Amino acid sequence: MKTSSIVVAAIILTFLGIAFFSSSHQQSRLLSPLIGSSLTEKPKNTGPLAKYNFDNLSKEVFPGSEIELKKIIKKERNYTSWLFSYQTEGKTVSGMANIPKDNGPFPVIVMVRGWADQEIYFTGLGTRKAAGVFADNGFITLAPDFLGFGVSDQSSADILEARFERPVTVLSLIASIKYLKSADPEKIFLWGHSNGGQIALSVLEITNKAYPTTLWAPVTQSFPESILTYIDPSQVSTDSQKVIDSVDSFKKEYDPALYSITSFLDRIKAPIQIHQGGADPLVPKEWQEKIISELEKSGNKPAYFYYPKSDHNLKEDWDLVVERDLKFFREASSF
Repeated sequence: MKTSSIVVAAIILTFLGIAFFSSSHQQSRLLSPLIGSSLTEKPKNTGPLAKYNFDNLSKEVFPGSEIELKKIIKKERNYTSWLFSYQTEGKTVSGMANIPKDNGPFPVIVMVRGWADQEIYFTGLGTRKAAGVFADNGFITLAPDFLGFGVSDQSSADILEARFERPVTVLSLIASIKYLKSADPEKIFLWGHSNGGQIALSVLEITNKAYPTTLWAPVTQSFPESILTYIDPSQVSTDSQKVIDSVDSFKKEYDPALYSITSFLDRIKAPIQIHQGGADPLVPKEWQEKIISELEKSGNKPAYFYYPKSDHNLKEDWDLVVERDLKFFREASSF
């Protein structure tokens, strides 16, 4: 009788053990992906590049620095072109300043160029022609070279950080305008071309300031699509592969949306006008139509000018484009 009871008990315990193991194994199998991811997934947005996301930059106070007029580049009838420099995050940035004659104070247009080849770059490339017209009509123009260009200090060796430094460079310049004797720090405007347009939009979103802004063929794609769209997947070079690899690594540690102009369009309070050429091989008109639609949803109604025959530099309608910009800045300046 005892033997029989022992056998029955053993069978019951064995059954319960199997059931427990099966249940535990099933629970472990269901939970392990969550447990594993919590142990192995890197926390997002806590690395060294986190300081450049728009939310963090919006909390940053940029003290500015003295704008030093280093040497005269050229004297014109109504203004003088200077090589100038200022500080951004402990680094020196050079650029071209056009200062009208007389004492001022003058309204200021910060001019943000697009992509440039370092090997052929010179101070004022991409901005000096339009800047000359604005300065001739009573505006100070400040066009930073950016780090790594002109006689500026070097940019970061990190491909993406070098990109993220550029809105910061402009923010530092804006903060420095109050130290320029002939400038009116209450009248600051932005002008941007191509990728410079994206930088200008970034500044508007980070600051939430209503700087009147005019954009020529701005790159308005989200990040990192704004970079990757210019890489031909059928002809990836060594340099292009470095960019792709950098973006892939970045996405593992950070949320790209926090660095993208398309995520913060509702923060833009500034009056904006956009110029787009129909023969532009680099920026399609559909990008502008989309960004305008998104801005309108948040209550901003940009002025949009389309030039069917113009290229990326709006060369075929350049005089008309600059005339419209001058009118825009004059109205914003109330003179």
